[in-house]
Amino acid sequence: MSDSLVIIPTYKEKENIEKIIRKVFSFDKEFHVLIIDDNSPDGTADIIKKLQSEFPEKLLLIQRAGKLGLGTAYITGFTEAIKLSYDYIFEMDADFSHPPEDLINLYNACQNGADLAIGSRYINGVSVINWDIKRIIMSYYASAYVRIVTGMPVRDTTAGYKCYKRKVLEAIGINEIKMKGYGFQIEMKFRTWKYGFKITEVPIIFTDRTEGTSKMSGGIFSEAFWGVIKMKVSSWFKKYK
Repeated sequence: MSDSLVIIPTYKEKENIEKIIRKVFSFDKEFHVLIIDDNSPDGTADIIKKLQSEFPEKLLLIQRAGKLGLGTAYITGFTEAIKLSYDYIFEMDADFSHPPEDLINLYNACQNGADLAIGSRYINGVSVINWDIKRIIMSYYASAYVRIVTGMPVRDTTAGYKCYKRKVLEAIGINEIKMKGYGFQIEMKFRTWKYGFKITEVPIIFTDRTEGTSKMSGGIFSEAFWGVIKMKVSSWFKKYK
């Protein structure tokens, strides 16, 4: 039984899903994978089901009725991971924008004292490939905006490549998370920090997807922008244990 579960949400990822699963399973360190698929119309789940016959104990699948949002997908995955008693629980995208090799570095960071290890694009300058300059500027200053509003000492506040120790997810009230899109990533880090857990940033090189389609939208950024303010104000009235 592995101590580590990698949660990968999917929606229309048929070009990437088999390759990312095989890559994660190729390492000497054993990882299990849980796919949360939101009823992809392109047959993503069918590919996963075929692979389950090859990896019956290592590959898990939860199919949901429709596209319900990134945050709820991860909460579903976290709940399952806690139930199955994994000690180290990862978030990772299916499109290879998060280098799978860095799973080892995130795991080692938590082994060496971190409660949350973040794969950070901005801890050593800007480490992003295949983004145009406008997207880089928007992402970099979005993280700066979050730091200013919240006071959170994290360079890459919107990062989605992470490893949590199980005790963090058990403590911070994952079912109380309000934001559902990429703001979810900010809120999870904020709660982890407010509950007093140790956060470490591990440098990665983020490479934009080369296959499949991006799920980013203006609504995602709008939710995050206003959600950060609401989250900060709400924190003034909340007692963190």
